[in-house]
Formats: sequence, C-alpha cells, structure tokens
Amino acid sequence: MKKPDKMYYFLVFDFQLHSNMDKGDGTVKYILAGDGAGTLFLIDEKSGDIHATKRLDREEKAMYTLHAKVVDRNTNAELEPDTEFNIKIHDINDNEPKFAKEIYFASVPEMSEVGTSVVTVTATDADDQTYGNSAKLVYSILQGQPYFSVDSENGTIKTALPGMDREVKENYQVVIQAKDMAGQMGGLSGTTTISITLSDVNDSPPRFANHSFRVTAVESTEIGGAIGRIKADDPDVGRNAEMEYSIVGGHDTFNIITDQTTQEGVIIIKKALDYESKRDYEFRVEVKNTYLDARFIHGLQFKDYATVKVTIEDVDEPPSFTRNPYIIEVHEDTAAGSFVGVVSARDPDAENKPVKYSIDRHTDLERLFNIDSVNGTITTLKALDRELSKWHNISVVATEMNNPRQTTRVPVFIKVLDVNDNAPEFASSYDTFVCENVKAGQLIQTISAIDTDEPLVGHKFVFSISATNPNFTIVDKEDNTANILTRRGGFSRREMSMYFLPVVISDNDYPIQSSTSTLIVRVCACDSRGNMQSCSPEVLPFSDGLTTGALVAILLCVIILLMIVVLFAALKRQRKKEPLIISKEDVRDNVVSYNDEGGGEEDTQAFDIGTLRNPEVMDANKLRRDIIPEMLFPFRRTSPIKDNTDVRDFINGRLQENDSDPTAPPYDSLATYAYEGSGSLAESLSSLESAATEGDQDFDYLSNWGPQFKKLAEMYIGRSPDRET
Repeated sequence: MKKPDKMYYFLVFDFQLHSNMDKGDGTVKYILAGDGAGTLFLIDEKSGDIHATKRLDREEKAMYTLHAKVVDRNTNAELEPDTEFNIKIHDINDNEPKFAKEIYFASVPEMSEVGTSVVTVTATDADDQTYGNSAKLVYSILQGQPYFSVDSENGTIKTALPGMDREVKENYQVVIQAKDMAGQMGGLSGTTTISITLSDVNDSPPRFANHSFRVTAVESTEIGGAIGRIKADDPDVGRNAEMEYSIVGGHDTFNIITDQTTQEGVIIIKKALDYESKRDYEFRVEVKNTYLDARFIHGLQFKDYATVKVTIEDVDEPPSFTRNPYIIEVHEDTAAGSFVGVVSARDPDAENKPVKYSIDRHTDLERLFNIDSVNGTITTLKALDRELSKWHNISVVATEMNNPRQTTRVPVFIKVLDVNDNAPEFASSYDTFVCENVKAGQLIQTISAIDTDEPLVGHKFVFSISATNPNFTIVDKEDNTANILTRRGGFSRREMSMYFLPVVISDNDYPIQSSTSTLIVRVCACDSRGNMQSCSPEVLPFSDGLTTGALVAILLCVIILLMIVVLFAALKRQRKKEPLIISKEDVRDNVVSYNDEGGGEEDTQAFDIGTLRNPEVMDANKLRRDIIPEMLFPFRRTSPIKDNTDVRDFINGRLQENDSDPTAPPYDSLATYAYEGSGSLAESLSSLESAATEGDQDFDYLSNWGPQFKKLAEMYIGRSPDRET
C-alpha cells in the first residue's frame, strides 16, 4: 500500500491511501485506526481518501500515529498487512509574542552613563522555534526615546542620553515591542510598558535661598531655649538631602543644631541674654551635606554660608542677687538681734527699680532670723545652738516694689560656728566593780569622755578626782582616757557594798568647761583570777542568832495572818439579810411592779390603779364596774385618818433601818412592806367580823358575775339552807 512520506497542514486536509489489491471493482475496503481515527480523521472505505474533520493546531498536538487496513469487503479477510504511518503537523505563524507582565517597574541612578543597563524584558512565542521564523523575535522601542534604547535580540533596556537629572525629570514610561518572523513584515507582535524611575544621587549641594537671616529674642529666654530657625534647600532626597548646620568659628552665646525631621537649623541660647549689656549679635552659619558622593564632589562646593543677625528685646526682669547661693557663718550663743550677714539684689533693667527683701517663712519655721526689707541685713531673732543644728538653710526673696510679681529667690546657708559651751562627760555608762581580794594599785576601769563641742584643734580632756580618796585613785593617760586604780586592798561587802567616786572632766578650749561625773564601784566576790562571781551583799548574822533573812520571813508571815483575819471579818460583814424582794426580776431604778390578776380575760375595767396611787381620792361608794351595782351589805368602816401618821412612822423606821444597814446594796432599790394599818379602805379580811353564819348571806348574786365565777356560784349557792331543805 502506498502512503505519503509527509503530511502538511492545510486548511483542507486531504490525501489518499491506495492498495495494489484494489482493482477498482469495489471489493476492497479501507479501515483506519489510531490517534484521532473516526473523530479527527475519516477514511473513505472505497477509495481510501483520508479527510480531516476540523482544523489542526500544532500547539495542541504536533504528530498523529495512524494504522490502515485493507480487507475484502465481502469476507473481511485482510488483503495486506497493517500499515502504520505518522501525520506530522507543520507550524504556521499563528501565535503573537507575549510578555509575562503588562507593566514592569525599574529604576536607574540619575546621571548614569550612556549604555547603563536598566532592566531586561523578554517575550515568548508559542510557535515552533525550530521551523522557520515563526518564533524568532526582534525587540524595538516604541516610546521612551531618546532617553532609553533596547537591545533588539535580548530585550535589555539601556540609558541612551547622558546627564539625566532626577531633579529635572524623575519618571519615564517606555514601551517595548516584540515581533516574530524576525521582524519582517507580516509578523505578529506584542508590547509591554516599563515604568522607569531615576533614583537619587547626591549631585546637588545645599543652598540658602537667602544668605541673610534676622532673628529676634527676648532677654528672658532660658539657656537651651530656641530663638529661631533657618533652612537651606537641597533638591536631593533621603540621606543625600541630610544637612548639618554649624556656626563658623563657634560662638559663646549662641549655638545651632540640626532638626533631623525638618532639616532646619535651630538657633539656641548657650548663655543668658542681657538687653542692658548687649542688644545685637551677628555670626555666620555654615550648612553642608553629611553624606557625599565621590563621583560628584569634583568641581562642586557641597556647602553654603549665611549671615544671622540676632536682636535682643528688653523685658521686665526680676531682681538679680549678687551671689547665688550665699554662705554665711555666725557663732552660736549670739544674742537675739545680732548681725548675721547681708544679701544684695538689684533690678537688672535700665530703670533699676527699688527692691525689698523678705524671708520665706516656710524655710524658717522656728523664726530664728529676720531681714531688713530695705538693705537686706540678716539678724538673729533667737540665740543659736550649734549642738541642735549646725546649718540653717533659709530662702530670701527679693521683690520689685513697683511690680510685686517680679520676684527672685536665693538660698542662704548659715553655718553656726562652735563655742565651747558644753562640758565633757562620760562617753558611756560604766559598770565598774572591785574584787574583795584586790590588791592596791589594781586597774579596775578605763574611762573616756565625749564633748558635743567641736574645737578647731580637737578635744583634749583632763581627768581628776575632786578630793583625796582613800580607796581609789585616777591616772590620766593624756589620750582622752584615764585609768581608775585601787589605792588599797581588802574591800569587804559587809562593810560597804558600793562606792561613789566623783570624777572631774575638763576640756582645753576657751572658756574651759568641766563637769563632775560619778562612777559607781560595786564590791564583788571574785575568784583567784579576778573573775566576778557575785556582787550581792552577804547576809550578816545577829548576836541573838537570827539572821536578816529570818526576820524578813517572820515579818511576811505576820502580814499574811493579818490579811487573813481582815478578809474573814469582811466576809462576815457582807453576809446579807433575807432579800427585800423575792422575785425573778431585779427591780431597780424606781420601777414599780404590780401583780394584780383582776377579774379574768374579759375584765378590762374592773380595777382602777389610780386608787392605789392616791387612796384619798377614792370614792367611798364606788362599786365595781363589771357587775350589777347592787348594795348587798352595808359598808362598815371608819373614816381614814387623814395624815396616816402610823403608816408614815412605819415607813420612816424601815427607811432608817435600811440606810444604816452596811449590807444594803449600793444602788437604788424597791422595798415592799405589808402593813395594813388602822382604818384601811379594804377593811379587815378576817372572818371573825363577818356575818354570824353563812346562812345569813344570800349568794345568788354570784350567778350574775359571769362565767368566770360560775364554779364559785355553784359551790355557795348549792350549800344554801333553803336549797338543802
């Protein structure tokens, strides 16, 4: 079977297979199998013509492998072996070049030389690079000339113009084209845009727009305060625009520093300004870049100069002291009103207004000092004592008389000088003892002294004993200490357990001060090495055999017995009588307690307590208000005695008895007395004065007293003689 060696891509794809067995009678059948058979490629069974069903794209698949068969149409028997053949798709220029980005960003330093590489951009073409010129690209610049150029083969963009200045133009837009077919006519093309920025280099020196500046400052500006700013211009950016300002030759009153944020020169004060002494200043300021580019320093002066004139303005200044601070010395013990020192202040303004002085009393709470408001003389108000305070720190205020708001304070340190007005004394409290078996000339104590005074040549103390002492002596060591020695031996605690040794201590300052301090020496029992064992006085026996300890014990026993006797006597007297009130309650403070039951729960008006409070106002014929007012029996009573002398005598007697009772409680209490007395309103409760017999009485009235007396009515009415009959 014949087949083509090559197959080309056409808009209409068509070629033919033919077998030698085909006689043209239609008995031969052609069958196609493989890549795209039946879908992409179709074969005519009778003629063997192969057709493509659609347009082929090499970029999708560049080669297809197919198998052709020739069989008998009637029997399907193969007439020839399978034939394999390849269909290779040849490329045509149907793809344009493409860049990876639509826009690129790049930068190049300004003032770069011609041919300096900026950036390389490349495009890709999907066509076959091995066949023809479909994928051969050529680069060209469409926009950006004459500043930049592009390498036509590799797409590298380079500078094309010398001396490009960022300060003139900073940003450029360059359009690059890539065209296939080696740039020939009919080729396809693609473009991209490159944004190129010129980066800054230090090619511009700083320059002052004005070479003369005028600054005004008030004389009250504090040291370190800013009075003005100056600025130079530098078209560079970043660190290339950083500048440094300085005063040419320096200046004793002013200084200039650089504000790193604004790149301005800040003029500050180094020394206090004074309008009265100098009103105008002038100096030169230099500005330069802190970073220099070696490529551009030749032929250019990267610094500039300007003149600054400063004018001082006058202000109303507060008074100024001649010194600050003042240190004054004064001796202690000076009398009140003594001179201490003088402070002086003046108004620095041209008018020289008068000044008055005062002491800030918050710094002189004890009011030790005073100051003359006119001349500033400081005097004492009280005597000073260096031992209490060596220094006094006060503040003196100077105020303008015409403007009290203008004030100045100055510290005054007053040192109190020492005067020998204190006598020396023992440096500490000494615990001194001497052994009973001590020998003469034995050292028992070393003493020293202190003095609150401070002489200029140092302390020198002299020790001595005021009078000749038979027991002890003193040896001055001339180093402000002294030794106490025994003058004799054989001390005894029985004779004397303690000695008092007066020691005179004197200083050597003027006037000489001395004092007498007493050294207490105890007599103690010691061992053979001189170590103290006991300093308690020994118990000495008496002639009758009783020791002091025994006498003390006897005395204590007698005291204890006397205390026991007194205690028993007190307990006996404190035995109380029968309590006046036998009750669960302790009634005190004039509290009156009544225990009247009344006529029951429903009895709310049966008893008038006012009757007990004032018997004289009781109505003689008043009856109970809770029963029928019937007169059962006539009242048999005598008229009460108006003055109630018997009751009053009874109460007075009991009152005196309680007042004289030592066992009575010490607080107010209630005493209850059961005394009926003669002529009682209640009359006698004795049955002897009642009716002769119970039969003489009619108890029917009990039935009218209500349910509370029902039981009582049944008892008496039931026993009535008439009912029994």
